Amino acid sequence: MPDAFTTSVLQLTTGDTETVTDLTDDCERFLSRAAVGRDGLLNIFVPHATAGIALLETGAGSDEDLLATLHALLPADDRYQHRHGSPGHGRDHVLPALIAPHATLPVIGGRLELGTWQSVCLVDTNVDNANRQVRLSFLGQ
Repeated sequence: MPDAFTTSVLQLTTGDTETVTDLTDDCERFLSRAAVGRDGLLNIFVPHATAGIALLETGAGSDEDLLATLHALLPADDRYQHRHGSPGHGRDHVLPALIAPHATLPVIGGRLELGTWQSVCLVDTNVDNANRQVRLSFLGQ
């Protein structure tokens, strides 16, 4: 019988622009090994102070809409006390308070249970750090 708890770390390069990166296929591949036929929970965690995990529709403009909304809520300017890095980098450190650095999702029969249009996405506005880790952990029966 497989371990009740399995984990893996994704190594991602997000580049030098703000991004919304779809992780759904990565999550499904992980579960195909870690959760074969089992029910449980998938926890997705980003161990970074400037990135978050969101569930949203991708490919229909919602990812761009999210980035535009973040620009409106968190302008990249010099208003922040946290001032190292690129201009407005302080906003990147506020991001995880609005888009949590984690999500816990149901797994049924070894498959991620998402709504029809939902995708698991890494939201990264920090253009100073292109190297990201995402920890996937399955806790199952």
